[in-house]
Amino acid sequence: MNLRQRLALLAYGVLMRLLVPLLLVRLWWRARQEPLYGLAMPERLGFGPAAPPGAVWLHAVSLGETRAAEPLIQALRQLHPQVHLLLTHGTATGRAAGATLLSPADHQCWLPLDTPGATRRFLQRHRPALGILMETEVWPRLLYEAQRAAVPVVLANARLSEKSLRQSLRFDALLRPAAASLVQALAQTEADAQRLRLAGVRHVRVAGNLKFDQRPSPELLAAGESWSAGLARPVVLAASWREGEDAPLLAAWQAMLARRVLAGEAQRAPLLLLVPRHPQRFDEVARLVSDAGLTLVRRSSWGAGGPGALAREAQVWLGDSMGEMPAYYACADVALLGGSFAPLGGQNLIEAAACGCPVFMGAHTFNFTQAAERAEAAGAARRCVDLEEAVSAACALAGSPAARAVAVAAAQTYAGQDQGAAWRMAEAMLPLISPTAVR
Repeated sequence: MNLRQRLALLAYGVLMRLLVPLLLVRLWWRARQEPLYGLAMPERLGFGPAAPPGAVWLHAVSLGETRAAEPLIQALRQLHPQVHLLLTHGTATGRAAGATLLSPADHQCWLPLDTPGATRRFLQRHRPALGILMETEVWPRLLYEAQRAAVPVVLANARLSEKSLRQSLRFDALLRPAAASLVQALAQTEADAQRLRLAGVRHVRVAGNLKFDQRPSPELLAAGESWSAGLARPVVLAASWREGEDAPLLAAWQAMLARRVLAGEAQRAPLLLLVPRHPQRFDEVARLVSDAGLTLVRRSSWGAGGPGALAREAQVWLGDSMGEMPAYYACADVALLGGSFAPLGGQNLIEAAACGCPVFMGAHTFNFTQAAERAEAAGAARRCVDLEEAVSAACALAGSPAARAVAVAAAQTYAGQDQGAAWRMAEAMLPLISPTAVR
């Protein structure tokens, strides 16, 4: 590390220390809506109970990364049955999902804030044998302290968009040493691998995408199918919907309903199943739907019995639950991909394909470029100019059983390809797990 890089890391550490009070207040504020954020706050500063030494530490920041990590964890346990895990997260949704992946010998906690003291305490307290960061999680101070503590760190299911590469190069003095400290990056695609090398990662290998190894729960798929059973109209899912996309969606949906009224087809208008990406937006989105004059029923009001008569008459269902995305996809005839109709980079569309749900997406899929391009080429997804076109096209496909059957088959074929990433990544990591990483 040269003098410029050392000064950049020092300045970053000072800045992060100054930000700690604001970051803790922000977490406290979020805990008002999502109480899990208030759990074990000292862990954010590197304190709290310690995992058994020699654990394999895996960091999955949020829900998507945690779901993607599941097949990798399973593969690691198959190859090394006695391995135990230290599972860390940054969000409440990630921590809730991660709790379902733990065995009795595993440990779970928050990833510490990226300050010198918090990261140093975290590594000294837990003493992991190996660190695994999922997808894009490169924290300069954490990686510096891991290198000092002789903890090898791998970036798994690694991806780096052109936009993220440009940002990385802009802060090259800070981020290049962090990237260079990784013992290996296991990239999703060759394009990701090339960008990771440009960012400073020394050892990069293309291993595929863990999301192709995910398998939706049969119980959730059955539940979703039961929700739509008996409906005399198709279901269009707005999946993982993001802030900034609500107003265009509701405007496009109202325009579609108005056309149906003029055509005398109001009774056969599709049902909109709207699932926000972030749980703190559930109430906000419910208000927006009601303000738009659409009748709304929330998933949380059904209980275990499924939608009742009132829900079956509603124009919109709000998916205000966590961990049920496969059920929502199984309930729907087609899906609109959240995050792709505003410049947000899109969401994982492989899960939709695995559930047999064709996807309509917007122009902004830069976080999942190759997955989106391949899904489009396979007929599992279609790109639209805007939400008005997407809503119109989705409703047309949902109302055509023959065309939809072709799209469903294409989605399932697409989801079934390129499997085996979890096994390839686990095999690459196995030599890095020391003999102490066993029970």
